[in-house]
Amino acid sequence: MHIYLKESKTTVCSKCGKPVLAHTVCHGCGYYKGREVLDVLRKLTKKEKKQKEKEMKAQDKEKAQEKSLSWEGMSKK
Repeated sequence: MHIYLKESKTTVCSKCGKPVLAHTVCHGCGYYKGREVLDVLRKLTKKEKKQKEKEMKAQDKEKAQEKSLSWEGMSKK
């Protein structure tokens, strides 16, 4: 049996943290290798655009807090 399906390789998006196929643009945030390739917010309505921007800012804040841990924060982990 030389004919079989291979398991697809997925990685985690560095910007939003969602799983994406390897070597493809993330459909959640539109980034590929740290650069914005797709404008995800362009096709959304005004209300959806505000909500998506809030989500993206919250994710950025969470990542910034994880990176800037003090000695006290590191000892808790």
